[in-house]
Amino acid sequence: MKREEYKKKNASKTKRFLKIALFTFLIVAIGVSAYAFKLHNQAMNVLDRSYEPLAKQDPPEIYVEPAKDKVSILLIGVDESEARQDREVHGRSDALVLATLNPKTKSIKLVSIPRDSYVYIPQVKYKDKITHAHAYGGTRASIDTVEELFDIPVNYYVKMNFNAFIDVVDALGGVEVEVPYERIEKDENDKNAIHLMPGLHRLDGRHTLALARTRKLDNDIERGKRQQMILQAMIKEATSITSITKYGDVINALGENMKTDMTSKQMLSFIQYIKSGLPDVDTITLTGYDDMSTGIYYYKLDEQKLEEVKQILKSHLGFIPDSSSLTELDTDQTSASSQTDYQ
Repeated sequence: MKREEYKKKNASKTKRFLKIALFTFLIVAIGVSAYAFKLHNQAMNVLDRSYEPLAKQDPPEIYVEPAKDKVSILLIGVDESEARQDREVHGRSDALVLATLNPKTKSIKLVSIPRDSYVYIPQVKYKDKITHAHAYGGTRASIDTVEELFDIPVNYYVKMNFNAFIDVVDALGGVEVEVPYERIEKDENDKNAIHLMPGLHRLDGRHTLALARTRKLDNDIERGKRQQMILQAMIKEATSITSITKYGDVINALGENMKTDMTSKQMLSFIQYIKSGLPDVDTITLTGYDDMSTGIYYYKLDEQKLEEVKQILKSHLGFIPDSSSLTELDTDQTSASSQTDYQ
């Protein structure tokens, strides 16, 4: 991937922004300053402690300003349970969501990447499941792999573990989501302790995490859709008037369980995205097929559909001109969010 080439093209446009997931945590963290000054310092302190820049790149990265320039953010949900840490230094990524943001159109595109996707991992120089990239080389390896996959630069990352996800959902008072089926699912400690029931429910943090992780009765594609649904439900809760008084609890929930290479000032600048209402959120699902030809399960991405997604992301970030088809996809939204499912 020619990352530096894209950065040069974008230089004239830039001045030197959430499991799982993860864009929601940005909105939660940045929103507090708009409502209560005393929470501002609390938020700044948490965000400053979360700051973890990556090693400098060669060539150096071009600086982009959150909520002002078109940017991309990799949202990483990691399994940091004791059992996993005993086996792996970095742990595997349990959820990967790439978010691209366009402040001009006030739109966000969320791409869920199936954890078993068979992709090239630069860290080890061969193809493997994308979930293994983080285990091989931590955050940098995950970013390099996603950049290689989509042929675009990743400007920032936000990484959170299961504990933070649970605590944030609980601090929001739970989220209302549709559960597709009944299932006994593993909890954050990999014990079969969560009983999911079908239907529309308001779930607490532990049940929401189990719903985000479950995939045994369907597949990674449906799992990605559930994660996108949960992210949108969390964004709705975080930006609702009834959640304002809960921001202090949400900030405490983030605690030491979030890492990002954005400064507190950069993260707080994202408030521009929600000042006048929710942005348009277009969720994109990568499609492919199951493969057991080697005796190991992989999810092989459909190359043609992957190329279509690449073009959409490049267009959204301003690397290539809009085409009529991409414009139609971006504007065919009747509500705050829409589903683009390439099948």
